[in-house]
Amino acid sequence: MKERDTHDVVDLFVIGGGINGCGIARDAVGRGLSVELAEMNDLASATSSASTKLFHGGLRYLEYWEVRLVHEALKERETLLRAMPHISWPMRFVLPYHKDMRFESDTPTSKLLGVVMPWMKGRRPAWLIRLGLFMYDNLGGRQILKGTTAIDLKRNPEGVPLDDRFERAYEYSDCWIEDSRLVVLNARDAQARGAKINVQTKVTSVEQKDGVWVVALQDQSSDETREVRARMLVNAGGPWVEDIIRNTVRINSSEGVRLVRGSHIVTRKLYDHDKCYFFQGEDGRIVFTIPYEGDFTLIGTTDMEHADADVKPVCTPEETDYLLAFVSKYLKTAVSRDDIVWTYSGVRPLYDDGATSAVAATRDYVLKVDESAGAPLLNVFGGKITTYRKLAESALEKITPFFSDAGAPWTAGVAFPGGDFPVDGVDDLIARVMKKYQFINTKWATRLVKAYGTETFDLLGDVASKEDLGRDFGADLHEREVSWLMTKEFARTAEDVLWRRSKLGLRLSAQSVDALSEWMKTHRKCPSSRAPHEL
Repeated sequence: MKERDTHDVVDLFVIGGGINGCGIARDAVGRGLSVELAEMNDLASATSSASTKLFHGGLRYLEYWEVRLVHEALKERETLLRAMPHISWPMRFVLPYHKDMRFESDTPTSKLLGVVMPWMKGRRPAWLIRLGLFMYDNLGGRQILKGTTAIDLKRNPEGVPLDDRFERAYEYSDCWIEDSRLVVLNARDAQARGAKINVQTKVTSVEQKDGVWVVALQDQSSDETREVRARMLVNAGGPWVEDIIRNTVRINSSEGVRLVRGSHIVTRKLYDHDKCYFFQGEDGRIVFTIPYEGDFTLIGTTDMEHADADVKPVCTPEETDYLLAFVSKYLKTAVSRDDIVWTYSGVRPLYDDGATSAVAATRDYVLKVDESAGAPLLNVFGGKITTYRKLAESALEKITPFFSDAGAPWTAGVAFPGGDFPVDGVDDLIARVMKKYQFINTKWATRLVKAYGTETFDLLGDVASKEDLGRDFGADLHEREVSWLMTKEFARTAEDVLWRRSKLGLRLSAQSVDALSEWMKTHRKCPSSRAPHEL
């Protein structure tokens, strides 16, 4: 993007580099608006990298009769699959059924059943679960994904890991998503279309002058400061959205967020097949077990109140014990702390709708325009990874009335960087990579394709051997790839590379991490205009 004079005014300034902020920035710049975005840490460094990694309609939200939310999410699954087949793919979920299973007691469905079928005492008859799955199959106009089927757990491999009391199950479709890579690709596409993306850049103050927002910025690494003027401000601060309203923009507002912590554990691989389980607990909660990074199983999530956005969320011992006990009730072999290789936790900034519990709080998003300061401000509350694109479109519906020349919606089905190939073309792309770069094995090629898609060829270029890629930091992560992540994907630290641009942190030793960190510090100030192999 052409450098702006400091006296220029951008149309839109976005605070927050999570999925909502980057999604809105991408949509807005694609409609012809000038856009700048600031993220105080790394892209996706908070909520957007700590999800359960699913594009899903939210089967359990049907219990709350949130049909519009589920309908929108189900439609989005296939729209997004087509736009990013490298970082998202279909998965099958096995829902074991037992007649004594109960669901959350304060849902509208539970309350209705308590009146019309009091003898069930919170249990769900099989026909009701099948009805919910029928709705789930059909609410979104499914074309790519398979519908629900019944499974005999005594005769099929899906039953092998499960306790013998489970004899039947239902299997349905949802989708996997590399959540933090999705954020980075939105930021990259926004930048390619003309937006200015700033990472490690904190918004220190905001004030309105003569109908324009004056935004003060501080670079977190250099402490350099500057100002940006903007016609409209978007507060997509995630867990900090309420703090930005009250303490940065300094506007009185009754709107707020409810911070809910979701924790996950990653264990050794618990079973051999590639399907996920949807487990329902006696407390009404659900927990997923998901094949993860080839050699592991992801288990989550919890729903716990979190008091302060500035307190880093961690998976507490109590949450760990809860998840272990929950899953162990379903499996033949109990899962213990010794099986855990990693834990992570994120804070969901849910719109505060006054719900009685964290579980019952709405997962829908709420967008509010505030013009009380004299210049327009859009505050973004809540949201889900699955519906982020629709949230961005809804945000632009609020934004475009202030910009008469803004273009029409455009993002549906538009491929992200590296995603310009068919949904079923991953295996073919892996084969093409291995044919061109014969020193790369299947596991390595699969990782590259599922991160970079067709851009794998741009990343590797004309290299003829492994040695041409530079230093190997471990797990086939080489200098050339790290350079790409620094120049193309906004990575600044080893943590950015190992836990958000990838999950190679699960495989590298502490010594390798230190070596990577030192190398990145040495090369951080290299001009971004250089090609990866020139760094």
